[in-house]
Amino acid sequence: MTAPFPTGPVAGAGYANAAAPPPGIAVQGLSKTFRNVPAVSDLSFSVPPGSITGFLGPNGSGKTTTLRMLLGLVRPTAGAALVDGMPFTSLPQPARVVGAVLDAQSFHPKHTAGTHLDVYAAAIGVPAARVRHVLDLVGLGAAARRQIGEFSLGMRQRLALATALLGEPRYLVLDEPANGLDPEGMAWLRDFLLGYARSGGTVLISSHILREVEQTADRLVIISRGMLVHQGTTADLRHAHRARVLVAASDPARLATALAAAGHTDAQVQPDGRLAIVGVEPERVAALAAGHGVTVFGTSVEHADLEQVFLAMTAGQYVGAAPGWGMQGPTPPQQPPYPGQFPPPGPFPPGQQHSPTGWEGPR
Repeated sequence: MTAPFPTGPVAGAGYANAAAPPPGIAVQGLSKTFRNVPAVSDLSFSVPPGSITGFLGPNGSGKTTTLRMLLGLVRPTAGAALVDGMPFTSLPQPARVVGAVLDAQSFHPKHTAGTHLDVYAAAIGVPAARVRHVLDLVGLGAAARRQIGEFSLGMRQRLALATALLGEPRYLVLDEPANGLDPEGMAWLRDFLLGYARSGGTVLISSHILREVEQTADRLVIISRGMLVHQGTTADLRHAHRARVLVAASDPARLATALAAAGHTDAQVQPDGRLAIVGVEPERVAALAAGHGVTVFGTSVEHADLEQVFLAMTAGQYVGAAPGWGMQGPTPPQQPPYPGQFPPPGPFPPGQQHSPTGWEGPR
């Protein structure tokens, strides 16, 4: 059952008592190489206070490696990752500054949710009463005495979030926190993170569930092959990939000519006969059509989809090889690019490889 959303602030009291807002998270020229395989390459981005920043990239693009370097779990080959202007390992009380969820599987199966949190509360010096509060906050109050080995993946994700919230941190760093959550759980997580940010907290959330991030994040950092391909607000990304107007008209060619004469040259006839126009409002199209004797039967506006844009930005990181048994099928036809679509990034260094056994490669 979904927990009731908290009415009071959930971002730590340390944030509210601060004389000035903290400077946020800054990643500066960060690089990491595992046995000559680049996981992250000269990566720089920022996470301003009070924002929810979606950290996006295909599997193997370096997201988890970046977060581990931010939290001092992996030593960077070059560059720095700073929280409030200093490395995470230099923070006086790190658990009261940053709450992190990197792995929802690293629990002792015989511990209960309550005893697990009791241990962490004692380790970071927070009152024992905080344990019950965070369990209720994430909807696990009724499961406090159940062994973690009996938990579903979604319940483990909630327990990991409860662990991160113990110190009332002003930052949350979450790696794929929606894994294993059902639709109700995902809706709860979205509402929780929005409320956390409204109360003054800052969220950096790594995910490949693009539509969920689109509904939550106000800023996006997109990487491919460990390199930055986009940083900015969600609105900036949408503006860069403008909507197009689809027009069913009696004479698409004449309408395209009229648009071009008026300075609107980005118009293409689609396979279904409609004219796709970028950068023009529907009202302007209708006025030009009427002025040139073209009947408009209907118009619709097709907005850029974050998932389509993301796939265009990160296309080609991993390309499957053709079958080796001599039964290669026909090459699928290439689709024409969406007008204004972001071109695939490149050129890039040689592609990353799957890590050999015995060491952790790029993630």
